[in-house]
Amino acid sequence: MPIRPSGETGGNSVTEPSSVTAKAIASASACDDARLRSVFRCLVRHLHAFVDEVDLTPEEWLAGIQFLTATGHMCDDYRQEFMLLSDTLGVTSLVDEIAHRAKGDATESSVLGPFYTENPPEIAQGESIAASGNGVPLDVRGRVRDNRGVGIGGAVVDIWGTDGEGLYDSQHDSHPIDCRGRIRTAPDGGFALRTVLPQSYSIPTDGPVGALLQRLGRHTFRPAHLHFRISAEGFVPLTTAIYAAGDPYLSSDAVFGVRASLIEAFPRDEVTGRATLERDFLLSEVPRGESAARKRLPS
Repeated sequence: MPIRPSGETGGNSVTEPSSVTAKAIASASACDDARLRSVFRCLVRHLHAFVDEVDLTPEEWLAGIQFLTATGHMCDDYRQEFMLLSDTLGVTSLVDEIAHRAKGDATESSVLGPFYTENPPEIAQGESIAASGNGVPLDVRGRVRDNRGVGIGGAVVDIWGTDGEGLYDSQHDSHPIDCRGRIRTAPDGGFALRTVLPQSYSIPTDGPVGALLQRLGRHTFRPAHLHFRISAEGFVPLTTAIYAAGDPYLSSDAVFGVRASLIEAFPRDEVTGRATLERDFLLSEVPRGESAARKRLPS
């Protein structure tokens, strides 16, 4: 790795390639996993180039180690601070974009977020996932279908969102299961359930990620949205979210998850006060030669 001579941005006077970088890259030569070896070498090369470009000081390096340590200490069964860090750096959204470049006509994906939990409680058609009922009532209806428009029966649909206070259930001290559930589509691919209208909210700010955003002068808000994770035998699983039209944070989402195709109106009935979301989801078939079972979410 070339080191810039004195006077350039890096400020170093050494012009020879760094022997440390070369040795670190070479250290993976015995790895028999070609993909791991390639990723490791690229990581080392870019990480060392970053250190050189910013002239990282020992004090700054230690501060970075302490930041990552504090991030780990904030993680538990209900909170993933490293996922939050990835989200706010735009890494999660970029990985998602790369993974779905060849999505065809399928519904666009969006970030999973740090509040997903495995195996939420299952409900029947028309039932509510809002245990507390805290918020504006919301009726959710839609269909899961293939690229020919045919409904996919028996698809597993996980849905989760905030309550009326803009909090996920895992953010409450008692961690009640609320505004979170699973439903299976009818034979025609249709589904219907009740919950409450999601609210725009601030990501957690009591940890190192929140402190970093404050230092950077960034706001910490996400636009109102409802998460969906959908799977069906023979189809590529979909993780996405539907964002509320008109939300003030659509253009400045703190985790860069908004896609134009995922913005929908959540109209409210003037008489009953209930809101409605109607949205269909299009899944891509698993390419030939790939295992459909491997692509399926837990059922």
